[in-house]
Amino acid sequence: MSKVTLTTELPIAAEVACALARTPELFAYVVAPIFSVPNIEMPDRVEPGVERSARIWWFGVVPAWTHHLRLVTLEARHIYTNEWGGPVRTWNHSLTFEPIGESRCRYTDEIEIDDGLHGLGTRVFARLMFRHRHRRWRQLARILAAGELDVRVTRPV
Repeated sequence: MSKVTLTTELPIAAEVACALARTPELFAYVVAPIFSVPNIEMPDRVEPGVERSARIWWFGVVPAWTHHLRLVTLEARHIYTNEWGGPVRTWNHSLTFEPIGESRCRYTDEIEIDDGLHGLGTRVFARLMFRHRHRRWRQLARILAAGELDVRVTRPV
C-alpha cells in the first residue's frame, strides 16, 4: 500500500466545501476535462453504506474501466470512501475539510492505494490528478467566495 496526500486552502467554510464535495456535480467539475462519469446515479439520500459503480470516460470520449465506490464515513467535515476498479485494487479516499477561519478551510485528499504491478504509474497518476482536482477546487471556491456564483446544496445529506 502507498499513500498520496495533497492539501490546499479554500476561501469557503469547511461545512460548505464538504457539502459540495458530496454532490456528483462537484465531482464532475473537479475531474473535468480529464474524466467524465456520465451515467452515475445517486440516491436521494447519501449515507454510509451506499455503493455505486459507473464507467469512467477519458476526456468524455474514450471508455475506460468501471469504477466502484462505497461510502464509509460521511460527517460534517469528513468523507471516506473505499474505491476500486481498472488498474487499482484498492483506492481508499479520505477528504477532510478543516476550518481555519470563519470562511476558510484546509482541504486534504489522502488516498491509500493498493496498485499491485501498476505501482509507480498509479502513484504518479494520483498525484497529477489530485493536483488538477485541487486547482479546480480553488477556482470554484474563489468564484463562490466572490459571490459570482450562488450555489445551494439542495441534495439531502
